[in-house]
Amino acid sequence: MQFWSGATFLDTTDVLPLAQMLDEAGFDGMVTSDHMIYPRQLQSTYPDSGSGTPPWAPETAWPDAWVLTGAMAAVTTRLRFSNAVYIAPARPLLEVAKQVATAAVLSGGRVTLAAGVGWMREEYALMGQDFSTRGKRLDEMIPALRALWRGGWVSWHGEHYQVPEMMIEPHPPGPVPIFCGGESEAALRRAARLCDGWVGYAYRWDDAVGYAHRLTELRREYGRLDEPFDILLALMEPPSVDLYRRAQDAGITSVMVAPWMGAQHGDSPGVERFRKPVELFAQNIIAKLGC
Repeated sequence: MQFWSGATFLDTTDVLPLAQMLDEAGFDGMVTSDHMIYPRQLQSTYPDSGSGTPPWAPETAWPDAWVLTGAMAAVTTRLRFSNAVYIAPARPLLEVAKQVATAAVLSGGRVTLAAGVGWMREEYALMGQDFSTRGKRLDEMIPALRALWRGGWVSWHGEHYQVPEMMIEPHPPGPVPIFCGGESEAALRRAARLCDGWVGYAYRWDDAVGYAHRLTELRREYGRLDEPFDILLALMEPPSVDLYRRAQDAGITSVMVAPWMGAQHGDSPGVERFRKPVELFAQNIIAKLGC
């Protein structure tokens, strides 16, 4: 079982020292989230809210995922980095290829791209990308990125992307794992058919296991059951060694945790308020699991 934390909704300046704490405590990774803007006139419907409105304020900070990843990689030695999730089809293919490849090189291969299609039409419009074809373009972007990351003279010729023979350097030191996010049947099938893993959100136990079982079914359907596959999600259950053992038995390979949520921070100032909860989680959970 791997243990990851997230940078979402944290003060941007707290992220780097927190990444160092997690690295030193024995956590496995940290995820970034992704939004470019919050439009004054938001017309898109947020899918995970009954009101259709996002639960965060317009002024919430969403630092660039790959700038943040590069910065975290520079102050850590073993922590891995991924996304929950990165809206890759809202960007041009070559931009995604260059950003991820650069982060992979600077981190010594400690990055995973976890992509999703997103929900905010306004972001796509501002980036000049087609919102209506975002799923089909992500389906093509995944193998295209793998081709462009090989190094040397590379090219891609598909339905949505045309890349003439070229060099795009630096290229990753090894294969970059690609995960997909999203709970729709199309998203689950994309992950099972094309990806190295799937990223979910926060779930009660039965829902989490349900997604894990469905992904197993789909991987069997696509003939990929014998290939390595990661499932990264958060569990809305009290943390315990037994919980994470059961999760691992259910096929969940990684969990996102925030030990500082609801913890008593005492008089610790600033980012130091995270240290005690992080260290206690490492002692009481990670060490006992032998992770």
